Amino acid sequence: MKNEKNGNELLQLLEALSNPYRLKIIEALSGERQYVSQLARVLGISRPLLYLHLKKLEEAELIKGAEERGQDGKIMKYFEVIPFRFELNDRMIADAAGTVTLKNKEKGD
Repeated sequence: MKNEKNGNELLQLLEALSNPYRLKIIEALSGERQYVSQLARVLGISRPLLYLHLKKLEEAELIKGAEERGQDGKIMKYFEVIPFRFELNDRMIADAAGTVTLKNKEKGD
């Protein structure tokens, strides 16, 4: 994950971290990588819901997934945390704000 983020990337990162399930996913993966079914059991949520949260975290470059073939020939998708560290301060937000793309900008603004 890049140290310097533009405004859109910063918003994506903050959005990814703004959900309690996503924080729990990072917690569960911080000790070891896990496959989807195992992670769904640990969190007590369905795999489809889990995949939605995993996608957000992958898009923010906080986790990564890889498929592997087990001994039984079954393909399993494993996820792990991409080590990250970021600083959030007023200057960084001010710099990033200048690069945010506003999707629904009102006329006259």
